[in-house]
Amino acid sequence: MVITILTLIMVGMAWLLGWFVVQEVRRLYLLVWVPGYFRQRSRNQQAKQSARKLGMTHILFCMVDHFEPVSQGSTQEEERARMRAWLEEYPRIAKRHRDSNGRPPQHTWFYPIENYRSEYLDGLVDLCQQGLGEIEVHLHHGHDTGETLQQKLRQGLADFSKHGAQVTEEMPSRTTYGFIHGNMALDNSRLDPEFCGVNDELTVLRNTGCYADFSLPTVPCISQARMVNAIYYATDDPQQPKSFDTGVEVEVGGRQTGDLLIVPGPLSFNWENRKWGLFPKLENSELQGSNPPSASRVQNWVSQHIHVQGRPEWVFVKVSCHGAEERSWDALFGSAAEEMYGSLETQYRDQRGYKLHYVTARELYNIIKAAEAGKTGDPSLYKDFSIPPYHTHDSAMKRTC
Repeated sequence: MVITILTLIMVGMAWLLGWFVVQEVRRLYLLVWVPGYFRQRSRNQQAKQSARKLGMTHILFCMVDHFEPVSQGSTQEEERARMRAWLEEYPRIAKRHRDSNGRPPQHTWFYPIENYRSEYLDGLVDLCQQGLGEIEVHLHHGHDTGETLQQKLRQGLADFSKHGAQVTEEMPSRTTYGFIHGNMALDNSRLDPEFCGVNDELTVLRNTGCYADFSLPTVPCISQARMVNAIYYATDDPQQPKSFDTGVEVEVGGRQTGDLLIVPGPLSFNWENRKWGLFPKLENSELQGSNPPSASRVQNWVSQHIHVQGRPEWVFVKVSCHGAEERSWDALFGSAAEEMYGSLETQYRDQRGYKLHYVTARELYNIIKAAEAGKTGDPSLYKDFSIPPYHTHDSAMKRTC
């Protein structure tokens, strides 16, 4: 009788465990991305060994921000308070930290073009002119066609250009931009028109001057690509969603192919932070109040060793945040941020075998293109390799409305 009861208990526990595992697999879309994760992990670990033999590994750290001071139901007072927090707090923490070139952390504010407010763009331009970052394009949209999406993007670029954003400092100047999809639905990848609706979005982005997408990773969401921890070119299929699901990796000596460069952040498992002490949580390289940065997370990001094939000594670490949300401020201005930058600098700033570089999204793209072109040595030499700086750093371009 006792044996029977114990058997039933064990069977019940096994059933519950199995049920939980199945639910987690579905919830996190593990079957979509885990096979690609393990394939790429093997390749990236081999590249890590190659980098060590070369004697110097350069860590390129890039913070991309879904920066949304205007939120649903927000008042102008609340929005202005969010901007004041950034104008006051971010320079304080940035100026306490430096990379191997003596440069402070660089922040890239992907501002939503659908919520354009002149005074908030002016605030970000102030930070750009202090040498603390750059502005790029963010967009939440739905029920669009390729034509209506193009109209929205062109209007947004026209608005930004009034502040010198997305307009390059060269003659003749260019209008160009990096992009983050606000609904985690790039190229209609959530299969719901409410969140996008445009199957040819990669083509529209390319035709309006987008140089790269920085939306990934999107786990836990169906829009996560099968290709993980790799920098690659995606080719659009205008009749099908999620054309970025796979692509061609960028490599030294290669050339641009397809329609858009995809620059992902690290995606992996966090074995130090386990659910119920058993199952690893996901590491999707997003900073938030409920999942602040830490020294162990920094090591996890770097260990994914995202790089251009054939240039293993240049490691790209792109992390994301929603910086205008009050709940994120400790992760970006407070003790958690201090731990993150302190860990980066203690481990990788001029330590034996390492150099640390703080870069913007545009600069990250330029260094990727320099690697593709076969450039070697110090990657910071190539931060303006393909796309020059924007006019946001030119004080004459600032305007107040």
